[in-house]
Amino acid sequence: MDRPTLKLGCNGALTITGLVVVVVLAWVYLLAGAHIGVPMIGLGGDQSTAISSQWSLGYAATVVIMWAAMMVAVMVPSATKVVLLAATLDGQERSLFALRSIAEFVAGYLVVWLGFGLVATALQWALDEAGLLSAPLATSDHILAGSLLLYAGVYQWTPLKQACLTHCRAPQDFLARHWRQDGPFGTGLRHGLFCFGCCWMLMGLLFVGGIMNLMCIAAIAVVIVVEKTLPHGIWTGRVIGTTLVAAGTVAVASLDAWRLFLVEIAQLI
Repeated sequence: MDRPTLKLGCNGALTITGLVVVVVLAWVYLLAGAHIGVPMIGLGGDQSTAISSQWSLGYAATVVIMWAAMMVAVMVPSATKVVLLAATLDGQERSLFALRSIAEFVAGYLVVWLGFGLVATALQWALDEAGLLSAPLATSDHILAGSLLLYAGVYQWTPLKQACLTHCRAPQDFLARHWRQDGPFGTGLRHGLFCFGCCWMLMGLLFVGGIMNLMCIAAIAVVIVVEKTLPHGIWTGRVIGTTLVAAGTVAVASLDAWRLFLVEIAQLI
């Protein structure tokens, strides 16, 4: 099968419209807070809280929906290029069949990130029950926060990250090889796994900046789009990784220095 090239046609225009609608709805959901009873940090830094977040299966389900909306809002914009490339693979089909194939590809892609959302919900539940989440749903343990920054920064330089990011930046050969073999859904699922390998640590930083901190969500979305689509995205990711390592080092070192200072003061007293 020939390598797909990015040529907007009828399918491409409809695809872009559909993606824009889905992403806008996801952001509207996040901006509204969806009345799920968790603190929301607005773009201006203001905080409002709905009902108390007492964990139950019902509340966990609403948190899963929240995470699903975040996955759509953050990950779909960066996947626009590959979705448009997929739309050209059925270029001769200007019918509902072609649009269905595109929808199946996107569904397969999102299945991976919905799985991440389920794991993130379980982790959020565990951290909350352990008293390790602050009001904006960020970890209140500074050592844990600093460690997450360090891990995310180091991961930006690993071969696995580089391989997955290279795939996400140039998926043409992958699409040509798997579209007929695995079908749209299977191809989307495979691509989603590469995308997961590229971005999961960045998404994990929501536990540092605040799970419902809209500025943090938007910043991560921008970083992922830059990495995947703009020139020199790989080196941009490495620069971001270096910055994260520095921030994590400062966070951990500053806390240790403060504790040593307090111990010395206590000994003097």
